[in-house]
Amino acid sequence: MSTVHDDRRPTALVVDDDPILRLDVAEILAAAGFRTLEAEDGDAAIAVLEQHHLDVALLFSDVEMPGSRDGFALAREVAVKWPAISIVIASGRLVPADGDLPDGARFIGKPFSADAVHGHLRQMIPENRKPEALHR
Repeated sequence: MSTVHDDRRPTALVVDDDPILRLDVAEILAAAGFRTLEAEDGDAAIAVLEQHHLDVALLFSDVEMPGSRDGFALAREVAVKWPAISIVIASGRLVPADGDLPDGARFIGKPFSADAVHGHLRQMIPENRKPEALHR
């Protein structure tokens, strides 16, 4: 089996300080057709994006994390630096207030299902950056 097709899949960056939750989200996004990169906090996410932003179509981040950026700050920074990246922010405890999220970003409350995530992604990812699995 050729890996060339795999290399052409859009990439998603999953950011969460809980490794189990990070893995769960990575699996949900892989099922949607994304290659996934992972980071444990907002600072690590920026470092990953500085190297891979041209490949990343989606940022999926938790809100509450250690480091100098929470998920809301990360979302705002990514929207300014790399506006082509779609953004989903998730939390089980916090909800965004006015100004927390950049325009076009989505918020998903935890817990969430794979179907709910896939539904949001079908609506928000531009067609030219959407994995094949989300076209169905």
